[in-house]
Amino acid sequence: MSVLAAIGNTPLVALRRVVPPGCARIVVKLEGQNPTGSMKDRMAQEMVAGAMRDGRLRPGGTIVEYTGGSTGASLALVAAAKGYRLRIVSSDAFSAEKLTQMAAFGAELNLIPSDGGKITKRLIEDMIAAAKAIAAEPGTVWADQLNNRDSIAGYHPMGEEIWHQAAGQVDAFVQAVGTMASLRGVATVLKQHKPGVRIIAVEPAESAVLSGGAPGAHRIEGIGIGYPPPMWAPELVDEIIPISTNDAEAMARRLAKEEGLFAGTSSGANVLAAIELGKRLGPQATVATLLVDSGLKYLSTPLYRRA
Repeated sequence: MSVLAAIGNTPLVALRRVVPPGCARIVVKLEGQNPTGSMKDRMAQEMVAGAMRDGRLRPGGTIVEYTGGSTGASLALVAAAKGYRLRIVSSDAFSAEKLTQMAAFGAELNLIPSDGGKITKRLIEDMIAAAKAIAAEPGTVWADQLNNRDSIAGYHPMGEEIWHQAAGQVDAFVQAVGTMASLRGVATVLKQHKPGVRIIAVEPAESAVLSGGAPGAHRIEGIGIGYPPPMWAPELVDEIIPISTNDAEAMARRLAKEEGLFAGTSSGANVLAAIELGKRLGPQATVATLLVDSGLKYLSTPLYRRA
């Protein structure tokens, strides 16, 4: 059996201590229990499978991608398991743990300098341009996660898992927007089971472009690219909730200390948005969201770095 068989079927647990009285039940999917510690294992497996199916990726071929780290680690896992070369364009704006993990799986890294460690629209555009240049080389396939719709199907199983693990009691689903693939994949499945389920998008308050604001710098890795991603589907989303980096980091720390759940900054943003919605829906409702990755990916960052 391949290591790829270990992807998915992660636990769904209810939050107990960080949820205020009168709030909906908040349940979270523990995606840090995937092999690389991130939900991105799901999309990476599907993107590589799609490139193999349509003949773009052949034996001995090379995959290239721009990534803040989690997608890169997931692609590196899949590439290692299937025997492909992987070239990654990333940046010093992302955690050292993510870069180290990608390299450990055999990825070759090309790092683009950031502006003071911040994630900005310019940085994302520079990373994409570098990946596109590498993709022009013979025998190379560009995963292109922002435009690759195979990634959406990678999250359909997550939607089924949430529905069945919650015994069909899901009134809303909350997820932060990076590529939009996870929100679209899960929402599609949940709406098949329950057309009236509410779908909530989360973005950095410092770069609230989906809400009509201006792009800005923030520290929530994996989301908020500074412009609506190509797979953004506003008709699917009932509400957009902006969360600041500082608030998201504070909730991530609370999750570790009060719930025993060790996750990253975007997971803190998800939980804050889920609670904000849950206070309006009331205690009879159930709101599902994701702890998208493991806190082990952020030990060197301000999120968890010890003074």
